[in-house]
Amino acid sequence: MSIWQKSYTQTCLIEGRGKAGRFAALLLIFIACFLASLFFGSTRTGVLQAVSAAAAGDYDSAAYRIIAHVRLPRTLAAALAGGALAVSGVIIQAVLNNAMASPGIIGVNSGAGLAATLLIALSPAAVSALPWAAFLGALGACLLIYAVAERSGASRLTITLVGVTVSSILTAGINTVKTIFPDSLYNANSFLMGGVAGVSLSKLDPACWLIGAGILCAWLLGRDIDVLNLGAETAAGLGMNVKRTRFVLLLLASLLAGSAVSFAGLLGFVGLLVPHISRRLVGGGHRLLVPFSALGGAALVLLCDVAGRVLFAPYELPVGIILSFVGGPFFLGLILARRRGRVYD
Repeated sequence: MSIWQKSYTQTCLIEGRGKAGRFAALLLIFIACFLASLFFGSTRTGVLQAVSAAAAGDYDSAAYRIIAHVRLPRTLAAALAGGALAVSGVIIQAVLNNAMASPGIIGVNSGAGLAATLLIALSPAAVSALPWAAFLGALGACLLIYAVAERSGASRLTITLVGVTVSSILTAGINTVKTIFPDSLYNANSFLMGGVAGVSLSKLDPACWLIGAGILCAWLLGRDIDVLNLGAETAAGLGMNVKRTRFVLLLLASLLAGSAVSFAGLLGFVGLLVPHISRRLVGGGHRLLVPFSALGGAALVLLCDVAGRVLFAPYELPVGIILSFVGGPFFLGLILARRRGRVYD
């Protein structure tokens, strides 16, 4: 083995260890955020009190009921929504070849929200079908943006602006439904702002299973996404059916985003912020980027939800508002950085 081969092998080993260390650190951060979501809230009820009550068989105690029926479902909902939206953002950015695309910005979340509000308004008894309705709405919005990208050959910034326009139109549709059916959508404000307060374990079913399956499928398709990122012509030359692969990936992204919207509402910026940070930490290989983004998205939403509960106790700010405060400046900085870099491709 030559000195150059040895150097390259050593570099790969060092990079691999570095990525493994970052993944382990992120896993610890996620666990810490998960536990913080269980321990901290607007009330002083502790997990240890709930465990003691459960061990004594006192399932009617206030401590046990708060942890088991309020904080645990809320914590699971925040983790699932964050992971789903982050992975959906990774997929959408790869399919559209646009680093500024995300479910919240290009209208995927709004499409899911419009379908969900229509279902609630027209058929309140069909709540179990909410994840599927949100999925169809997200898919419709995603396919619309993809059609514009394919047919117009527009720049990445133009596609993002088209997505923002579509998102505004769909949000107007949500507000229209809310105005026409005020009784059916009495809690629509929390849905529009995005939040996980009041989520029950039953409300997470079947969305949690869809999200778990979706993230697993995205991980399994990681190498296909890597090939797709080489460009359509190169991917086709390597034997990939580009149109079919893109459509399958859009289905997957829509399923993840729609499932998250069905119980968490319109959470923004998770699918934009987390993939960018993850790529800087572990690179662009999607077999690692997908699970890393899923953990990062879950940790981010958990952290923002805890902040919304604790900072203004006994009042609470919905997690969607905290995410907007964090993600809005990030998006503006990303646009300004691209303008300074003269990136118009």
